Amino acid sequence: MACMSPALAATLADAVLALHAGIVAFVVLGLPAIAIGQARGWRWVRGWTFRLAHLGAIGYVAAQAWLGIDCPLTVLELALRRDAGQAGLHAQGFVAHWLARGLYWDLPPWAFTTAYTAFALAVAAAWWRWPPGTRPAR
Repeated sequence: MACMSPALAATLADAVLALHAGIVAFVVLGLPAIAIGQARGWRWVRGWTFRLAHLGAIGYVAAQAWLGIDCPLTVLELALRRDAGQAGLHAQGFVAHWLARGLYWDLPPWAFTTAYTAFALAVAAAWWRWPPGTRPAR
């Protein structure tokens, strides 16, 4: 990555940050979407593709936390920011700055492991409560 221009590295770092925020939104908003979608009869929240992707995403995050593995998107963003000459996780752009503030909290690792595990258990409970492929109760 060191052979790219600082401007390109900064742009790519911002793109990785936006992708990361999108994945977080998918995981976090996916669970209430499942509950609301069941009540409203949304077929897409019962689909196997959506449900497997959702469960897989939070399962991957929780497993990383338990194993003490850094998120590859965070590692990639940090490398790109380093190549861009930007210190730390804070980008220069307005949108990137606020996305980073929403994603990166200064808490001990155990707090994240606990939160990810609790959320993964909630997603698993949603599988039990509203199994994929089932029709909503009317």
